[in-house]
Amino acid sequence: MPKLTKRFVEAVEPQSNSQVIWEEELPGFGLRIYPSGKRSYIIQYRSRSRSRRYTIGLHGVWTPDTARREAKALLGQVAHGKDPAEKREEERKALTIRQLCEQYIADMEAGLVLGKGGRPKKQTTVDTDVGRIRRHIIPLLGTRRVRDITKPDMNNLMKDIIAGKTRVTVRTNKLRGKAIVRGGAGTAIRTMGLLGGIFSYAVEAGVIEHNPTHGLRKPKYKVRDRRLSEAEYRVLGRIIQDAQKNAHYRIHGDILRLIATTGCRRGEIINLKWSAVDLEGSCLRLADSKEGSSVRPVGLPVVEYLEKARMQRMGTYVFPGQGIDNMVGNFPKSWKKLFTDTPLWDITPHVLRHSFASMANDLGFTEITIAALIGHAKGSVTSKYVHTLDSTLIMAADTVSGYVNALLDGAEFRRNTYTLDRQSRKASIDQMLMEARPTA
Repeated sequence: MPKLTKRFVEAVEPQSNSQVIWEEELPGFGLRIYPSGKRSYIIQYRSRSRSRRYTIGLHGVWTPDTARREAKALLGQVAHGKDPAEKREEERKALTIRQLCEQYIADMEAGLVLGKGGRPKKQTTVDTDVGRIRRHIIPLLGTRRVRDITKPDMNNLMKDIIAGKTRVTVRTNKLRGKAIVRGGAGTAIRTMGLLGGIFSYAVEAGVIEHNPTHGLRKPKYKVRDRRLSEAEYRVLGRIIQDAQKNAHYRIHGDILRLIATTGCRRGEIINLKWSAVDLEGSCLRLADSKEGSSVRPVGLPVVEYLEKARMQRMGTYVFPGQGIDNMVGNFPKSWKKLFTDTPLWDITPHVLRHSFASMANDLGFTEITIAALIGHAKGSVTSKYVHTLDSTLIMAADTVSGYVNALLDGAEFRRNTYTLDRQSRKASIDQMLMEARPTA
């Protein structure tokens, strides 16, 4: 085998499985190449009749020369009866929570910690997790040894976060930016879930044998069941119309209408790129939604809006900000200004999404169809067959989107049709739309 040099190490192509290249000049010293492209220096030796492997470190942090010198020193220790791997294992068991968290953060940022669907965590999720680690977990537990943590410690941590013991206001990297950390039950639930993942990571690394968060009783999530009534949809329509008359809020009004008529998440619409818009297929092909890649059927009112917008706007984003290649900004602030002192002061973008799904249910569509319409995880089975179900899903999107759009424009529907069974309601929706009459 060749001598490991910087040029050789960086030229080796990753394979579908991890591979190890051993150096002939120094037996037991080698390079491990992962499928991701990560490279690390290792040694292999025998201790007490067992074959042991020890990782020196990553290429980049270590060079071939420094790693080779370290390998010689470690193999020298082996010759004198010592076991470097066993020593490292003992050091790992003495890790503090702070040290464990820093290791977790490093691996998470390198894409080695997997989230939903076995995919590396998205950058937004990484940023959120790092914030919870640095603002809640490390301040309360950082100096404690990992192996000393017990379930009562976890229970006390949760109570401290609920009580707001980590409450603080900190500056962020944004200009005049600040983060207000309040704690509370919701924060405690999410932080304990993250900490459970960190301890599972520690179990897999051999730092501890059991996860102390298992079996922990946590407060229940507060179910968000707020939805818009038909009268509230008409109020929302008037708010949107007022926004569209104001040059400063016009684009935010358009975003509001699109969220309401698609059931998409706020970020999916704000970050929507023209490359994801398939007008011919009547769908949005989102490459990086919360659930990963997602094909989202959209109704005719949405298609018509996007056709018109495409002729008027250039650039990368459907809703551009300053400069054609920047997305629109200040939506949360505009949302607050648009809804303050209105009957809908308490609604959020999630309420519009939940209302879209609830309206689809009212119109008689099945749970799996609704899941596919809004890109929910439950719709993953449907998404595998989206090409064969295109016409069915587009019909459903046309129906729900058309119904919501008509309500936003002030329509009222004759409610006697709702006494029919679910199948009859779905079949009669087109007739209902035709019978809609605007309010005075």
